[in-house]
Amino acid sequence: MTGFMLRLTFPAAVLLACGPAAAQDIDPDILRAQAGTYLVAPENGGAGCRLTLETDLAIGGYSLSGQDSCSKPLPALGEAAAWNFDGNGGLILIDPTRKVIARFVENEGSPMKTEDETPLLLVSAPDGIDRLPTFSSLAGKWVMQRPDGEKLCSVTLGGTVDTDGNAPLSPSGDCAANVARLKLAIWHIDGLGLTLMSHNGASLGFQMRADGNFDKSREEGGKPLSLVRSDAL
Repeated sequence: MTGFMLRLTFPAAVLLACGPAAAQDIDPDILRAQAGTYLVAPENGGAGCRLTLETDLAIGGYSLSGQDSCSKPLPALGEAAAWNFDGNGGLILIDPTRKVIARFVENEGSPMKTEDETPLLLVSAPDGIDRLPTFSSLAGKWVMQRPDGEKLCSVTLGGTVDTDGNAPLSPSGDCAANVARLKLAIWHIDGLGLTLMSHNGASLGFQMRADGNFDKSREEGGKPLSLVRSDAL
């Protein structure tokens, strides 16, 4: 369930032990790897905005752009003037006075997010996506199909989330053998990733695309497979 996520793959120890990292302490390769455009959006499915983390120096860290697009959906981020590594494996956004206005905490295997009551996630996302999927927005009927339109299975995603953060899934009775043998029964959201799972450890991961449907994650390997809303067919 890796999905589109912040590309912070280096150990926190590479950075400073505490406090924001000074420019001279960051390996240029790490800085370039982190730079890029990200969607910042509430975990609850509210509208987000796109920020571009740049490599030029700025007060308190490195320059960024796109903050004007945050002024309406996420007003606090509209004041962002720079970004930096926090020295503990996380990433911060700061205003012109160096005040931290958002701190994204390292979350192994998942996108970084803030620890607010309504967390914000920082994820790489295709153009056209301005918010994160939620269980309620994805609940309904979907079809697994090949790029040529061959249908392998219909599934109904339930919207009731259990204490483990999963919701029920009901496959149709006519699924292709390679799907039926997985015995899919629950599903989970992680940023822009959606994972269908069985109770015995089998899983199938997908990543959201700009039209709101999903393509099988590259990490899964094998033949291409999409998950498409049945009312979109």
